[in-house]
Order: sequence, then structure tokens, then C-alpha cells
Amino acid sequence: MDSQYRLDKATVRNSFERAANSYDAAAVLQREVASRLLERLDYIKLQPSRALDLGCGTGTVTADLLKRYPKAQTVALDLALNMLNKTRLHGKGWLRKKPQCLCADAERLPLKDDSIDLLISNLMLQWSNDLPALFTGFQKVIAPNGLLMFTTFGPDTLKEMRESWAMVDNIPHTSQFIDMHDIGDALLQAGFSDPVMDMEIITMTYDSVRDVMRDIKNIGASNATQGRAKGLMGKQRLTDFEAAYERFKYSDGSYPATWEILYGHAWAPQGMKVDGFDKIIPIKQQ
Repeated sequence: MDSQYRLDKATVRNSFERAANSYDAAAVLQREVASRLLERLDYIKLQPSRALDLGCGTGTVTADLLKRYPKAQTVALDLALNMLNKTRLHGKGWLRKKPQCLCADAERLPLKDDSIDLLISNLMLQWSNDLPALFTGFQKVIAPNGLLMFTTFGPDTLKEMRESWAMVDNIPHTSQFIDMHDIGDALLQAGFSDPVMDMEIITMTYDSVRDVMRDIKNIGASNATQGRAKGLMGKQRLTDFEAAYERFKYSDGSYPATWEILYGHAWAPQGMKVDGFDKIIPIKQQ
């Protein structure tokens, strides 16, 4: 990743910790993309013994996995503890079956090799600084013949915001998003088999530019690049940004925010599974 766009992981964590209470009300896009991702499992013959929801947020995907695979052990993992607490609260409605919750970084998974049959991740991969290394870690914990399914954002995401800020200053105000062909290459590099990628554009509309910015903040997706502007934003810069965004305004008075959604899945290489796992998923000793 371009060093200008490297993410400050502490900032990423803190943003999602703060957004836990506002997330569900604002995460319309995230829930819709999660629904479309989960629908794809309907066409895949897989009955995992252990499923991992990586970057679980408040537990939308976790809840589906518990219902879809009632005999499987389901693990919910997130970088932000407050998000996991929301997943636990969500879980009060899951009478008999509850997930195992882990607070950890996706780039340092505290799981043993070959311990997961299905790793699913909705709109989390973009928070990694080293995608090939991330996929290599995934490949280690996914059992032979196991499945990786994910969504992430592509380069056209928030293009209106990026182009508007470019007219104001040279400071990055959004994260850098990776092209789906590069993601496919990274999957092959990590040793995954038969990677499949596809893309769609979803455009959200808002009553004002401030509403666009507020929505992004409320889901914890604030700018976390290391080269971002620090401190309070000057009133004049914000006014200039809003003026630049006007050129994207629709005839009905609404303002668009484009999201390029990338879908991907790939299989772990074939091989012999490791026997002898306990009923509770093995956690590496730190």
C-alpha cells in the first residue's frame, strides 16, 4: 500500500469503539451488502464445523451463521471490544446457540492452523495495510477445502468525496481502496484456489453533504490514514469542500455517495485435515 495511505490501526480501533452505539442506525449499506454476501452461501454446498465472522461488527453476519449452520461452532471476531459487546447483546435473542467472541486484529489471528472451515468477512478487508499478508494468515487458519468469502470496497468508493477534497488540499481524506484484480492476485499469491471476484456499484443519496460525512462517522469509517489532517477542520476548508461537492448534486437536490462493492471467494488447498480438536476452538497461547 502507498505509504501516504497507510492506516493507523489504533485510530481504526478507536473509531469503531466510538461508533458502536450509532452503528446499527447508520449501517444501512453494511446490512444490505451483508445480505447479498450471505445469499451467495445458498449456492455453495458447505456444512462447516467451525465458522468465523471476521470483523463481525454488531453481529449481523454472526446471527445468520448461527441459524444457517446450527451444528457448527460460530466465532465472532472484531478489533473493537465495544462492537463485540453489541454482538453479545444481539445474542440475547439466540436462545440455545451463542457465538464465541474474540477481540483481536485480523492481521494477527489468535487461532490454530487448519481450525476454520468457513471464514466470512463483510466490509473489513479495507482496514488492512498488507492484503497479501492478511490472506496468508487466512490461508493458515482455514482448513483444507475450506472456504473464504468476503466483501470489501473498490477504488471508486467515495469518489465524490475524494475528488471534492482534491480541489481543497493535497491531504488524503479517504482510505485507499484496492482494485479487484489486485485482490485476486493476492489470493493466488497466498495459495488460495479458484478465486472468483465480481463488483457492483451502490449509490447512497443524502439531503446534504454534512449528512454524507455524518453517516460515514457514525459507522466508524472515518479517515484513519497516517497522513490525514489532525485536529479540528477549519471552517473555510469545510466550506470549500462542500462547494466542490455541489457539482455532484442531483437534479432533485440530493447528494450521492458512491460505494464500489467487491465480492470474492476462494478455496483453501486440498489436503488432510488435522484431527483431535476440542469442541471449543483452539486459541494460540500468547
